Amino acid sequence: MALTKEIMINDVYNDVGLSKTKSRSAVENLFEIIKGTLIKEEDVLISGFGKFLVRNKKERRGRNPQTTEDLQLRARKVVVFKTSSIIRKNINT
Repeated sequence: MALTKEIMINDVYNDVGLSKTKSRSAVENLFEIIKGTLIKEEDVLISGFGKFLVRNKKERRGRNPQTTEDLQLRARKVVVFKTSSIIRKNINT
């Protein structure tokens, strides 16, 4: 099962004791801060969790798998996530 925004809101509501409205606002504000930071192409570092980075991908050659037609994929920016060593260690034990 995936962790959804609604589950996060419920966890904040149950664990922190904020009202449901304030819990929703807190979670949504956090995501807005993260989105705004990434849009400015700045890194988001959450200690003990990981780091979100914006990376540039170069233009490259690709292929349409249905038609096997060659095409040129444009340069673009992508968000990557690197886990902290703490999380990586816990996942791999």
